[in-house]
This record gives sequence, structure tokens and C-alpha cells, in this order.
Amino acid sequence: MARPTDLPAAQAVLLSCMVTLLMLHPCKAQPPSPGYYPSTMFRSLAFSEGYRALWGQPHQTLSPDGKSLTLWMDSSSGSGFKSTRAYRNGYFGASIRVQPGYTAGVNTAFYLSNSEEYPGYHDEIDMELLGTVPGEPYTLQTNVYVRGSGDGTIVGREMRFHLWFDPTAGFHHYAIIWNPDQILFLVDDVPIRRYERKTEATFPDREMWAYGSIWDASDWATDGGRHRADYRYQPFVSRFADLKIGGCAADAPPGCEPVPTSPSGSPAALGPRQEVAMRWAQRNSMVYYYCLDSSRDHALYPEC
Repeated sequence: MARPTDLPAAQAVLLSCMVTLLMLHPCKAQPPSPGYYPSTMFRSLAFSEGYRALWGQPHQTLSPDGKSLTLWMDSSSGSGFKSTRAYRNGYFGASIRVQPGYTAGVNTAFYLSNSEEYPGYHDEIDMELLGTVPGEPYTLQTNVYVRGSGDGTIVGREMRFHLWFDPTAGFHHYAIIWNPDQILFLVDDVPIRRYERKTEATFPDREMWAYGSIWDASDWATDGGRHRADYRYQPFVSRFADLKIGGCAADAPPGCEPVPTSPSGSPAALGPRQEVAMRWAQRNSMVYYYCLDSSRDHALYPEC
């Protein structure tokens, strides 16, 4: 036990150690509680309950309990999976952990799409973890394509984030709530982006399937394509767990109610605490928003 006269020196040593640790592992600010946790409304599915392998099956491994999936990409292929049913609205979530180190060009995606049903004229709602180079953070890109805006001449509606945590250090839950009034993007139940239905032409309303994948997006994913996938570091591994789906399947009866986006039960509004949390996420973590990009032709984006 230190004598009273030794305490200042001991405290100085302790303070010095704490400062050193913070320099090595700086603490990041955390978002305020959103007060509403839609992920708790749905149970985790076994992979076979809601999904099937779509491509690159030799690059997939299912856990012994059947509830989590590991995908990897090497120079021969990436890999992907797809929901067994189409949906006209709903909650779609997955806990994802990505690989540290050199991952430039690697795209780990969880998204909704109908590209197989409407080739060349499809809708899509994306959450994509874009790989990086050592010392730089992953980027989470959210995006919406409507009726072919992701085909041919690309008209994307991107909002990008450097998240308040390290997505390589553990699993975090990424989710999309899509209903007739809005699309809500969430990370660990914190709403980070709200895309509202303002006109029919700018909102996806046809049935979609849920997908997950890992693929080579070297042409654009990391610093606009300046850093590409380097297969000396293969395989690139992403893990998916805690898969959740809830909502109205395409063949559900007309009375099927959309998943509420707020504690009030409304599919069209957010609660006050959700609004505060979303403003925090955008103020502290958003690094790009297409509506603020002066290089874009804003005639293509009436919703801005």
C-alpha cells in the first residue's frame, strides 16, 4: 500500500500510463441512445430459414449451428447469398464483422435488390462496407437506386460514413427498414440515414430480395479506385451473423402492416430521441452526401 507521501508520484505514473493507452487506443465518442430498438422485435434466423447460397458457394462456410456464415474472396471468386422470399417492405438486418489490414477494393455488402427480376431496370437499397488501406478507416456507404438508376448511366444517391467504432474489432448490426413512406438505415439500432418518399420516380416500391456478398469493387470502392484489391493479402474474409427479416413478403395479404420506424408505431416518422441520434451520427460520422456534391447534376435529384 502506498504511503500518503507516495500518492502524487503514483498518480502521476498512473496518469502517464492512461495517456499512453489513450494515444494507442483512442476512445471514440458514442451516439446518444435512440430510445427505440427495432432489432429486438425479430428473432435471429438460421441461415436456411431465410436465405440460400447464390454464387461462389465454395467460398462460403456455415457455422455448426447454422446461424452464421463466413464469406471470403480470393483471386478466383467472391461469394454471395440471397433471401428465399421476395418482400414488398420490411426489416432486414445482419451483424457483420470485416477483416483488418489491407482490404482496399473489397466490398462487403448487405442490400435489397430486384436486379434478377428486372435486369437493366432494377431497384436497390445498399449498405456496403468498403475496404481500406492500413491506417485509414473503413467506409460505410448507403445508397438507393430506383428503376434503373444503377444500370447503364449510374445515378447513385450515396451517403457515406466513417463509423464511431472499428468494424473489424467485433460484430455490429447493420439494418434497413423499408416501407411505403421511407427507407431507414440503422447501425446498432442508431438511425444514420432517412430517405423519404417524395416522388414516385425517386422511391423504390417494387418487391425486392435481401442479399449479402463480398466482391471486388476495385474500380471505385477505395479512394475512387486509387487503391485496388491486392491478392497478396488474400483471402479477404467477412462474417455474417444474427440474420433477421421481418415484414411483408411479396405474397402477403393486403392487410399486412409495415414495420414501424419509431416507438409511436408510425411507419412514416421517427421519435425525438431517434432524430437526435441520427443528427449526431451525421454530424460526427458522415463524410459524403450526394445532395451536397456540387459536381453532381442536381436536375437528376429532385428530392434534394
